[in-house]
Amino acid sequence: MITSMPLAPSDLEELVLRGPGLAPSKKPVKPEKLRPKLVAALRSVYDPEIPVSIYDLGLIYRLEVDEQGCVSVDLTLTAPGCPVADMVLQEAHCKLQGVPGVATVQTRLVWEPPWDPDLLSDAVRLELGL
Repeated sequence: MITSMPLAPSDLEELVLRGPGLAPSKKPVKPEKLRPKLVAALRSVYDPEIPVSIYDLGLIYRLEVDEQGCVSVDLTLTAPGCPVADMVLQEAHCKLQGVPGVATVQTRLVWEPPWDPDLLSDAVRLELGL
């Protein structure tokens, strides 16, 4: 079950989702093998205003996974007033939960440091003509 706080502008810095993985491993996982699958899951989440993944936009600030399959991610958005903040956070969280081997997921919305276009991947820069 996913638990979250209401997404009111004053609560944005407190938004954290926690939940179990949907297909946890019964034995220890190798973080270095699970990480690329987590990145692929995040690459399937798109910013609704720009047809680019949140990973390639540079919105993922931290992605950690341990041998028990516990995943922790910090992500941001391009602007604090983003009207789809809860949707993007929820989608990223659910995609990570669905990766085989994931035991638990904590997805946290952060605002520091503020997102900057310099965080765009080189491929996105080319795609957007920057």
